[in-house]
Amino acid sequence: EEIQRETAYPDGKVEKILKNGCHLIFFPNGTWKKVDSDGKTVTITFFNGDVKQVMPDQTVIYYYADAKTTHTTYSDGLEVLHFSNGQIEKHYPDGKKEITFPDQTIKNLFTDGQEESIFPDGTIVRVQRDGSKTIEFNNGQRELHTSQFKRREYPDGTVKTVYVNGQQETKYVSGRVRVKDKDGNIIMDTKL
Repeated sequence: EEIQRETAYPDGKVEKILKNGCHLIFFPNGTWKKVDSDGKTVTITFFNGDVKQVMPDQTVIYYYADAKTTHTTYSDGLEVLHFSNGQIEKHYPDGKKEITFPDQTIKNLFTDGQEESIFPDGTIVRVQRDGSKTIEFNNGQRELHTSQFKRREYPDGTVKTVYVNGQQETKYVSGRVRVKDKDGNIIMDTKL
């Protein structure tokens, strides 16, 4: 672009005003700033390679050169980070966080301490504040993990529970109940 006016300041800063209305300011340390002709779009390129852009809607996009990471802050408070490995994090104004990993697993961290992970195969894991965990598999099976037991529920209605002492209890949809001790010995079986 053609330069309309150039000013050199005693501190070493140089300002160039282009005919298209853009302002360019060059600092002695290698950092430079561009203010678009609209006066609302500002780009600062830092001496270390970082780049900060402020858009007309006040969205701020900051690129960290060393980490190859982009951090975008929207005017509504939403922050989105794009990492070089493909991971994307969204930090919502209410405190919720959503992380999309390179393998497309999505993890939601809620403000009340709960977590939810959605895996590419459709498996969903939910962790409550007390540490209990629910796993929903894509084959219709479901597991519940607590400090007292692990329970698996099958689509046919069968429920198998393993207690912390090793005892196992299986309830079949027919009404049959089988209980085994920690060594696998049957201690009760109500065959119907």
